[in-house]
Amino acid sequence: MDGDRLIYGAEYGLSRRAALGGVALGTTFALAVQPVQAQTMIVTPTDGLTAGAVKVKTKDGKDMDAYRAMPATGQGFGTILVVQEIFGVHAHIADMCRRFAKAGYYAIAPELYFRQGDPKTYTEIPKLVAELVNKVPDAQVMGDLDSAVAFAKGEGKADTAKLGITGFCWGGRIVWMYDAHNPAVKAGVAWYGPLIRPGTELQPKNPIDIVKDLHGPVLGLYGGADTGISQESVEKMREALKTGSAAAQKSRIDVYPDAPHAFNADYRPSYRKDPAEDGWKKALAWFKANGVG
Repeated sequence: MDGDRLIYGAEYGLSRRAALGGVALGTTFALAVQPVQAQTMIVTPTDGLTAGAVKVKTKDGKDMDAYRAMPATGQGFGTILVVQEIFGVHAHIADMCRRFAKAGYYAIAPELYFRQGDPKTYTEIPKLVAELVNKVPDAQVMGDLDSAVAFAKGEGKADTAKLGITGFCWGGRIVWMYDAHNPAVKAGVAWYGPLIRPGTELQPKNPIDIVKDLHGPVLGLYGGADTGISQESVEKMREALKTGSAAAQKSRIDVYPDAPHAFNADYRPSYRKDPAEDGWKKALAWFKANGVG
């Protein structure tokens, strides 16, 4: 593992000391997903951008780390909240922020587990889910995303009246939930987020439960070969959207028949180039069509 971390550190211009510990947010990967697939991993350069880690003040006065990227010149950029996978704000999530910035957006990815722990230190996914992910309350996440929006507005470069949200896996579910939480959301793009599952005390509802509350239309991008999200649940969500809010009725779920879960994760074996590239084009078009761009 340490050898892998040194390799990744070298790729991102980090010193040996930085690669072994105290790495900057968004410059490495969770131990649970190493080694990464370097041959397919996309690294978007920062030229022409203002990009890097920032501190966001939350509603309870805590400092939350976040990765933020935007064009280096100009202002009034449409704002995209980028919501992490279960692995936190690692290099892939930071790269997604840079991709949005290259497209003219202000993108910010807050570290939403920071009160519960660091997901990047876990070596086993089941342990990560049981000990950390399942202990993160939805209410906390909603509030911290609100704080990220406030931070973006405070920087004076983003137009938070043009607010969109996108997320992956765990973050895909959060897209639906935050869209229902915040009336300011113009549109969302959810990548393979769970739609139906048993509620818990900390995470009592799920996307299918809040279709009547959606404020902006959501584009769902799902894999037909996803073994964790059944096509039955996708079809049930499609039916529920038909009788939801006006935004729900404008929402859409597209399924890539042969794509597995995490088909956009270009650093993992699950990556599928064609669905990932098509999904990215659809995401940009969706935001533009719905007042975010």
